[in-house]
Amino acid sequence: MEKFDLSEMFSTLIYAGVGIAIFFFVLVLIEILTKYSVNKKIAQEGNVALAIVLASIIIALGLIISASIH
Repeated sequence: MEKFDLSEMFSTLIYAGVGIAIFFFVLVLIEILTKYSVNKKIAQEGNVALAIVLASIIIALGLIISASIH
């Protein structure tokens, strides 16, 4: 059984926080750079194609952040 290392848990929380902050920054940046509201197009108008594109951006960003942490 391995010992519980507080420094590893702290660094994991720091990396997770940085990853989440980058994630939300990119989402806000996408919302600002587009000439329409992405949230409105997906939630109110039901634009499935835009939702798929946004989901692929989210997955790609998650993979990049995950790879940079490891």
